Amino acid sequence: MKQKPKMILFDYGGTLLCEPDWDMLRGECALFKHVVANPHHFTPEQLCSWEKDYFQSLQPVRDLGAEPTEIQMLRLKYELHGIKLDIPYEEAEFIFWDHTAPMTEKCLYPHIRELLHYLHDNNIRTGVISNIGWTGSALRRRIDTLLPNHHFEFILASSDYGLRKPDERLFRVALEKAELKPEEVWFCGDTYDKDIEGARTAGIMAVLYQGQADGDILRQHVQKGTEWDTPIIADWAALIEILNMK
Repeated sequence: MKQKPKMILFDYGGTLLCEPDWDMLRGECALFKHVVANPHHFTPEQLCSWEKDYFQSLQPVRDLGAEPTEIQMLRLKYELHGIKLDIPYEEAEFIFWDHTAPMTEKCLYPHIRELLHYLHDNNIRTGVISNIGWTGSALRRRIDTLLPNHHFEFILASSDYGLRKPDERLFRVALEKAELKPEEVWFCGDTYDKDIEGARTAGIMAVLYQGQADGDILRQHVQKGTEWDTPIIADWAALIEILNMK
């Protein structure tokens, strides 16, 4: 493994935090309290089903590397069905996410707070690059709430840039913001094709976090005959141990 990094970047979902109690219908019902016009009498259940189907239809676009935003989906969903809200879509996004995936202690992976404190105390800078449809402002709000003492220098949401990892341009944006060379940075993520391959394409040292991810990912690559040289972290305390050996 390379020398101790000057900065470690993190993926969000499945890496930094998780969302174990996901329920879009709960989010839809919360937003329906702000409906001031519903001429066709749609129900929260119908609108929730519509968004799930619409999101699924966007998968080919996302597979090509594009990132539609949740605000775009909310706007299309409500205006297409003649529904009006008494709040702006930016606020609607917050309410929808807060109720779809409540922010509780269950969202925290073991030892993530200790790791972030360790990195700060040891002058290792941090940041976030996330493939996510929620806006960067919504993502920062969530991270600020669940990890109030973090020191992330920037939080990059793919939706703000219109493209997704593994597109190396997202990693290059982070390098420009940090004013660092690729060899001075590590990236931690939970998916091989998006996080690990993307970081490595940009010349960044990658670490696979497997906290709640598919435990068979290494075996799958071995079966395919793929060379595996990416460190695997099952617990964030293990990364502290690795860094202490540098």
